Amino acid sequence: MASPFENARILVIDDEEANVALLGRVLERAGCREYRTTTDPRDALPLFVEFRPDLVVLDLHMPYRDGFEVLEDLLRHTPEDEYLPILVVSGNPEPDARRRALASGAKDFLVKPFDVEEVLLRVRNLLETRRLHQALRSQNEILEQRVRERTRELELARIETLERLARAAEYRDDATGQHTQRVGRSAALVARALGLPGDQVDLIRLAAPLHDLGKIAIPDSILLRPGRLTEAEFEIMRTHTRIGARILSGSQIPLLDVAATIALTHHERYDGLGYPDGLRGDAIPLVGRIVAVADVFDALTHDRPYKAAWPVDRAIEEIERQAGYQLDPDVVEAFLRSLRRIGFISPTPVVNGGVPR
Repeated sequence: MASPFENARILVIDDEEANVALLGRVLERAGCREYRTTTDPRDALPLFVEFRPDLVVLDLHMPYRDGFEVLEDLLRHTPEDEYLPILVVSGNPEPDARRRALASGAKDFLVKPFDVEEVLLRVRNLLETRRLHQALRSQNEILEQRVRERTRELELARIETLERLARAAEYRDDATGQHTQRVGRSAALVARALGLPGDQVDLIRLAAPLHDLGKIAIPDSILLRPGRLTEAEFEIMRTHTRIGARILSGSQIPLLDVAATIALTHHERYDGLGYPDGLRGDAIPLVGRIVAVADVFDALTHDRPYKAAWPVDRAIEEIERQAGYQLDPDVVEAFLRSLRRIGFISPTPVVNGGVPR
């Protein structure tokens, strides 16, 4: 193993030329080639910042600025997570000086006149300790990076699982499997237009596609029926909101918590005539009001088992007409604003329509 002196950078701060010269010769004989010295404590900090030493040898009693002031300067310019060994070499043999130096951040203390071999041993030990600290910090950084990568992988896997779950539910009444993703994108545009923070926008984008998850429990005879549902059948259809909320609720993951709220409330109406709880106005969670607009627009402009697609302009007229009734007028305005901003053009040809069940 290489000597700890070989690649070490050492800074010597002592106002006595003889001490500086002696320490320089000692360090050179030990194999140290990267060292700097100064006899003026006023130069200590600039030299320290420029040189970034692995170890500092510091005298206490110097003119202009004493060693305690220099020690404070050096530590203030050292990152908290960095181990910087400072060896104080002082002519003051009093225990108070030793205690104060160590309490102020010095890692070791020697009294002048010093024994050369002891200085080398102390310096070697301090350099070894610094090397171990650096190795440990490097290892911790590697582990933290691996944790971040693994966390990201798990997050991507979780998001993909939720996307596939949403697709599994919608494939029963949407052959393209794109309705949930379109609603997610539209809901995110509305959330952004409403000025919600970026992290909330992302949550809504990821949670909105799960709004109809409860439809996995609705019989095909009802879900895929092309005609008008009976009142009894519509009561069964309404249960998809509570079923979806039950599937998604009880999680400590914010994404699933938001998704549960959306699943439960996206069929509530602003005028209080919606389901499942007949909530009115602002009593409906904002995420539910946002997804309601996105869901209605997508249902109007795309073919469904019970309806053909509407033209975009007719769908927009219907959205505007429902502002204050079925839909939150502020959310409608934000939705229309977002459509204007992106220059939306419908990719879907049209015939005649209906709103989502």
